[in-house]
Formats: sequence, C-alpha cells, structure tokens
Amino acid sequence: MQDFIVIARIQGRVQGVSFRAWTRDHARRLGLTGWVRNEPDGSVRAMIAGPRGSVERMLDHLNDGPPAARVDAVQSEVQESADFPRDFSILG
Repeated sequence: MQDFIVIARIQGRVQGVSFRAWTRDHARRLGLTGWVRNEPDGSVRAMIAGPRGSVERMLDHLNDGPPAARVDAVQSEVQESADFPRDFSILG
C-alpha cells in the first residue's frame, strides 16, 4: 500500500459541533497524519495522509461525523506531494 494525501471539504452543520476534535481523534486511531480546520464559509477542510485503505476509511467516517453534526457533502481530491506531516493536528 502506497501512502498518499487527500484534501477533503466537508459541508453541512460541521462547525461548533466538535467536528475538528472528532476528526483528529479518528485520524490518529487510524494511524493517519494531516490537519483539520474550519473555513470562513462554514465548511471544514482536512488534509489526510497515510495508507490508501486507512484514508478511504477516514473519508467514510467524515460522511457521518460526530453525533451533533449533519454532513451534507464530502468532496475530496488526491494531492501529489512528497511532504507527509508527522502528526494530525487542528489548525486555527
């Protein structure tokens, strides 16, 4: 399995519902690295890096979100990069 990076944009009721902490915790459990942040438009953006199968599982989790969230859409694209983050963190 080759490591790769995905950038995901999650839309819906995803701010103010602990979505970033939930995402960080799930990503770390799956052994993934990257970051998650709130966007000015009310969405959440995440960069997820790791083995393909684990990243795909994380994308499945993002479609559900934490209990208080309502996920309307998850858009993702694979990024070409050789710089993999060392941990999973919450930005700003």
